[in-house]
Amino acid sequence: MPIDVIPLTPHIGAEIKAIDLTADIDTGTVAAIREAWLEHIVILFRDQRLDKDDQVRFTAKFGDIGVLARPKEYRTPGHDDMPDGMMLISNVRENGEPIGSLPDGEMMFHHDMLHADTPHAATLLYAVDIPSVGGHTLFASGYAAYETLPEDVRAPLEGLQAFHHYNYGSVQKGDGKGTPAFSDSVHPVFRTHSETGRKAIYVNRLMTEGIVGMPSDQSTPLLKRLFDHAERDEFVYEHVWRPGDLLMWDNRCSMHARTDFPPGERRLLWRTTIASDERPY
Repeated sequence: MPIDVIPLTPHIGAEIKAIDLTADIDTGTVAAIREAWLEHIVILFRDQRLDKDDQVRFTAKFGDIGVLARPKEYRTPGHDDMPDGMMLISNVRENGEPIGSLPDGEMMFHHDMLHADTPHAATLLYAVDIPSVGGHTLFASGYAAYETLPEDVRAPLEGLQAFHHYNYGSVQKGDGKGTPAFSDSVHPVFRTHSETGRKAIYVNRLMTEGIVGMPSDQSTPLLKRLFDHAERDEFVYEHVWRPGDLLMWDNRCSMHARTDFPPGERRLLWRTTIASDERPY
């Protein structure tokens, strides 16, 4: 069936209206959603009433479900009933421990799974509990940032690769010591999207450590200018969450950040991802 796609900003984001994601969506509608997603990078579905299995089923219409960054055996006790491939993003605590990942405060701009050899293509996030203020998610278009990048920044970095590192912290194993959990990767500074053919900035302030083969006294100022440019307001859509929102975004050509929120208010979202079998190029 035809879908109603409403752009949210000139460069990134669109809302698709009047679709019930718990229904059996036909292949034509899935194809139309995919086309809108590839064009607008971030897609918003409001006023959904999903359960966890609904979200997993919808995610699977667009590709294989991504494997969790944190394996099932490390989930919080009492929350082992989640479907494989789903993660809680939450500040809710039980027995003093967060029940989910990324519990508190703001986060700098980043690409999900950039630290992996084969990063996931997309992320879906469904809002269950939302604080009264804050906890917004900001999305920046890597396409628009690349296409407007000053030549004196772009030219020295074209064709080069960047080194990325992300530290998950400590994964507790019951021995009182924990096990360090981190991941490193090397990917192009500017990534070509395999489905659209467009180039996007593919480094970020949270994870990118340096440029391969370039001394830090040269790479650090270039990366700072690149980060500052990529995060400019005109390239950003800021999403103010409401319960029942489902967002689906393309990690290959966008990055996102989170604003701070009151620590005493519940924030709970369900996260699924779409895997990829290709290394960025």
